[in-house]
Amino acid sequence: MKYSWSALREDTFGGMTAAVVALPLSLAFGVASGLGAIAGLYGAIAVGFFAAVFGGTKTQISGPTAPLAVAMSVVVTSYADNLAEALTIAIFAGIIQILLGTLKLGSFVAYTPYPVISGFTTGVGAIIILVQSIPFLGSEVALGGPLESVRRWPEALANIEISSLTLALITVAVATFWPARLRKLLPPTVAALVVGTLMGTFWLSGAHTIGEVPTGLPRPELPAISLDTLIGALLPAVTIALIGSINSLLTALVGDSMTGGDHNPNRELIGVGLGNVLAGLIGAIPGAGATTATAANIKAGGRTRVSGVLCAMILLALVLGIGRYVDTIPHAVLAGILMKVGFDIVDWRYLRRFRFVQREQFVVMILTLGFTVFVDLVIAVAIGLIAAAMASARQFERLELDRVISVPLLDMTFLGPPEDLDADFDPFSARVGMVALRGTFTAASSKRLITTLSLDIREHKVVILDFTDTVYMDESAALVVERMVDVAHEEGTECIVMGLGGVAETSLEALEVLRRVPEDRFVETLDDAREVARRLL
Repeated sequence: MKYSWSALREDTFGGMTAAVVALPLSLAFGVASGLGAIAGLYGAIAVGFFAAVFGGTKTQISGPTAPLAVAMSVVVTSYADNLAEALTIAIFAGIIQILLGTLKLGSFVAYTPYPVISGFTTGVGAIIILVQSIPFLGSEVALGGPLESVRRWPEALANIEISSLTLALITVAVATFWPARLRKLLPPTVAALVVGTLMGTFWLSGAHTIGEVPTGLPRPELPAISLDTLIGALLPAVTIALIGSINSLLTALVGDSMTGGDHNPNRELIGVGLGNVLAGLIGAIPGAGATTATAANIKAGGRTRVSGVLCAMILLALVLGIGRYVDTIPHAVLAGILMKVGFDIVDWRYLRRFRFVQREQFVVMILTLGFTVFVDLVIAVAIGLIAAAMASARQFERLELDRVISVPLLDMTFLGPPEDLDADFDPFSARVGMVALRGTFTAASSKRLITTLSLDIREHKVVILDFTDTVYMDESAALVVERMVDVAHEEGTECIVMGLGGVAETSLEALEVLRRVPEDRFVETLDDAREVARRLL
């Protein structure tokens, strides 16, 4: 498809709008990460450019995001004495993302259950609010995370700096109540940044500012490469890689819903991973798909990768000469912007509707939220995924057990009229039973299956195991079938296997589950099963 002048015009508007939206957020996230405002801008340039050129979506704008800023703040705090090791983790995370994309695992990353995502993002929002509450009141950010910030509240409240508090409140008010008719001309975060900075410059000049910010091109930082460093970096790097990947792929879905496009998740991870490797090399914070900037780009007309490239180039141009203007921005203004961001990313809809969601899923969300805020981001993601898997297993257990049919077959109706059988035949007995496994069966239902069906098997002289409508069966469920055959053998009950084929046959044959069942007991239809049952009886 040819690229036209009209497409360039739309992409230019989209890229410029996205850059305006990304500028204040990149500065704020850079400060929140502990690496400084310029690190946020460098991250927006590096990740934004590489994700736009090599990524899997045409309209996505990538750069620093709240979850990654919080994750990096934990890393920076942990490696405060050796910044090179902290940046090595960012590089390592980018490499992991590239591997995820190369191995075509991008689609699986998007399978992270929503309660885990909701709990994590809500936790990140809570962390941002708690951490920024200290500069909001005019004190310096408390190192040590949200709990340390809470411990510093009495001191901060006793030493409130009125100028900073006033600027922070004005910034939040502007970001919240900026008129809708003006948002196309100036996004709320940019308006809040401009108004807050002007107020701090010409009126409330006593507030602390972010100070001198370096300009020009970044200086490459050599990573700290050693076996001990790489081993220690593995867990936080995996966490940052997964957080960034989920963030990017969810933002890509948002972009698809707005444009009707279809992104390539594996290519997207490769593009973002390349950007994060470069970000780590130049001392920037890692990034991911930025939902706000992406939406702004699309609404302004951006439809191709050119808009993302232009956004990164505009930010680069600003970096080369913006330093003398940025250093006058008060900390309280950035704290106000971040407080609004933290409030917005809390999943209020899920929290408001907690009475109507499944109890197990809400527990997963709260568990992930609690570990995110009070323990550790790494542990929170791991615990959340484990809890979600357990909750899903319980749900699958119910669904799978509902698809099991175990019924007695009356001799009179199944085996035929009495005159065709032995003289001592009781037409009202049910010597034959049928167990039909319909649908999918996994480890989730294996324990309950064997407990329930073993009792039914013992009541019959012949049992028909019906696999006609079995769609899928994993190894755990296959071993349940083996246990059913063993129970039948112990009780002297004969087994007939009906309709075996497909994935179920593969799983059962792989473990030799039906080795005790003679070859002449395998049938295709119920009529065939009837003939075998008559012969056995």
